[in-house]
Amino acid sequence: MDKSRKRVLVAGGAGFIGSHLCKSLLDGNYKVIAIDNLLTSTKDNLKDLLKNPEFTFLEHDVTDQISNFKFQISNLDYIFHLASPASPNQKSARSYINHPIETLLANSLGTYNLLELTRQFNAKFLYASSSEVYGDPAISPQKEDYFGSVNPNGIRSVYDEGKRFGEAITSGYVRKYGLDARIIRIFNTYGPIMLADDGRVVSNFINQAIENKPITVYGKGTQTRSLCYVDDMVSGIKLAMLTPNTKGEVFNLGNPDERSILDIAKLIKSLTNSKSKIVFEDLPIDDPKSRKPDIAKAKRILGWEPKVSTERGLRKTIDYFRNI
Repeated sequence: MDKSRKRVLVAGGAGFIGSHLCKSLLDGNYKVIAIDNLLTSTKDNLKDLLKNPEFTFLEHDVTDQISNFKFQISNLDYIFHLASPASPNQKSARSYINHPIETLLANSLGTYNLLELTRQFNAKFLYASSSEVYGDPAISPQKEDYFGSVNPNGIRSVYDEGKRFGEAITSGYVRKYGLDARIIRIFNTYGPIMLADDGRVVSNFINQAIENKPITVYGKGTQTRSLCYVDDMVSGIKLAMLTPNTKGEVFNLGNPDERSILDIAKLIKSLTNSKSKIVFEDLPIDDPKSRKPDIAKAKRILGWEPKVSTERGLRKTIDYFRNI
């Protein structure tokens, strides 16, 4: 085991983005510790990483007291906080709507615990927030200085307000303690090892299409999303943490290639040569009408922008789902 490697903790490390981040960090010569309670993720995402002597997995809940897992960690240089349910689809058992209290606590008490751990180790911290802090936005594209339009007690509020609290407490630690922390706002991300039953738009559409089942579009499909391939997202997350002088900064990370949900459904149907019909169901409550990140700040400070086109990324993701 190489003791010269920087030590990284990834909370939510068995999740979709978290497991990709763990792999990328290991490839980059870091020692990685992943923490996850496996509420909405699976240890199978880490099966290849578990063979690596520089990787450790701890099954823990970030809402537990720090002392419950600190004794297994001797030192840390970086802490990435990605621990939270993230799917809005209430038909999925993994949805944050079906885990409302757990979602709120992961982003509040869990963030507090990890910020305290960061202080104790004098480490650097990254909080993974979400484009959902913008709610149903009145402006497009969304810039980091836009405060958003969020229903504070609606069905999606457990995630939206949880993320907004996580941002607030992270910023509080920067101001009060001088903690070296930054915030990223993740826009819709997709790619291999997405779980088939996670209830997200890309996985839903692909699975329905390859099985020639009806592709379910909510509302008229005019609402928009911007889809970012997971490799691009991981690259942005790492740059946000590792780029000098990013303490206290907030970055949008996403692909500004904005498309309507109906267009995404049609594209996936075409790429899969599916015989599926597109069907329409009622629009969920508080479903945002638009999502398009302004990534000018990430370009300027991090030198980051997505490289994988929507078509290319979807082909890779479709190939993955066909093989499973």
